[in-house]
Amino acid sequence: MCLGQGGEEMRKERVVVGLDVGTTKVVAIVGNIANGTIEVIGMGKAESHGLEKGVVVDIGRTITSIRKAVEEAENMADVKIESVYVGIAGKHITSINNSGTVSINRPDRIITEEDVRRVVDTAQAIQIPPESEMIHIIPRQYIVDGQDGITDPVGMTGTRLEVDVHIVTGAITAVHNLVRCVESLGIGIRQIVLEPIASSLAVLSSAEKELGVVLMDIGGGTTDISVFRGGDIWFSKVIPIAGEHITNDITVGLQTPIEEAELVKKQHGTALVDSVGEDEKIEVATIGGDEKKTVSKKKLAKIIEPRVEELLDLAMQEVEDAGYRDLIPAGLVLTGGTSLLNGITEFAAQRYDLPVRRGKIPQGIHGLRDIVESPIYATSIGLLRYAVETKDFKKPEYYDRKRSSSGSTITKKLMAWFNRFFRG
Repeated sequence: MCLGQGGEEMRKERVVVGLDVGTTKVVAIVGNIANGTIEVIGMGKAESHGLEKGVVVDIGRTITSIRKAVEEAENMADVKIESVYVGIAGKHITSINNSGTVSINRPDRIITEEDVRRVVDTAQAIQIPPESEMIHIIPRQYIVDGQDGITDPVGMTGTRLEVDVHIVTGAITAVHNLVRCVESLGIGIRQIVLEPIASSLAVLSSAEKELGVVLMDIGGGTTDISVFRGGDIWFSKVIPIAGEHITNDITVGLQTPIEEAELVKKQHGTALVDSVGEDEKIEVATIGGDEKKTVSKKKLAKIIEPRVEELLDLAMQEVEDAGYRDLIPAGLVLTGGTSLLNGITEFAAQRYDLPVRRGKIPQGIHGLRDIVESPIYATSIGLLRYAVETKDFKKPEYYDRKRSSSGSTITKKLMAWFNRFFRG
């Protein structure tokens, strides 16, 4: 429940909070829900300390970063945050596609919700490493007596029910350390949501998901990749290379402090060397001194472009290895803070001969939209949309680490929603 500081109680089902705990930043966004729309009423952002490549490595520093972001969001929204939807990423995330089958033996052959539960249970009955747990089991389609493409089989008649699912797993230690950081602040966790899924809810259109599209959420420490086709999610992957690697290269190449390198990247960086004139100069701080030095802007671009090329090539190689390179006519959608780098969309379009655009915050977001209308906040906004579209925020249950290891926290209603939503 979120309570107004003035003492007026706001209904629990009307307020949701998305918490994005990233490698370089922590963002908390508070949304008030009314008639299916999200009114952003508060946002808090803090530098992230204690994570490496999306994984908690220092619990104390991570807790401090989360506390700062949450307190700022609480002050802006004038509420007390008691529960959140948390995004998760990191190189420990893996995914697999699987299927399950059950028989319908009742005389009337009518498929029930219990049959749907049974078939999903069979699909998730796979061997995963003992150090991993299931985060999502996402039904992509149901098949009744050979008829595929079914989004909700309940009420249909058949003798054989099949389901294709996308299963996402994560390292138990990584998941539980993140949970511990949030819960240590007295904040409950409504759901843990894979960040590519959250971001997709914020920036992809139903047409793109239907045609075939790759979403790349390029953050500070990781790049989250997801592939959608026929309205369904077919592939998800997290690679441990992102914006901070570009910043590190600038630090070494220009011999400038890391903070200055980040600033220079944002203000003057570009992924297109040919777009910079030979005589363009910038001033940067030196290491260990207060003096500035003049460097060529083209030199900066020559540092950035190869790293962007490496990053995008690694991501596209994952897509190709999974067999989807030629099945994405809608192209690439880039989001996350690094997608704001000048020239990155043009570079990707030229290199891969695909449509490329930068993800934008969708319609239906009101209130402080001008504050959060940036790819930086795609995951946080997506977490709010996840809560609204699944209607999960109306349920009393919180994340339960014991139940989550078996995947049983995924309810029938949530499974049906995933299938309907991702199919547009």
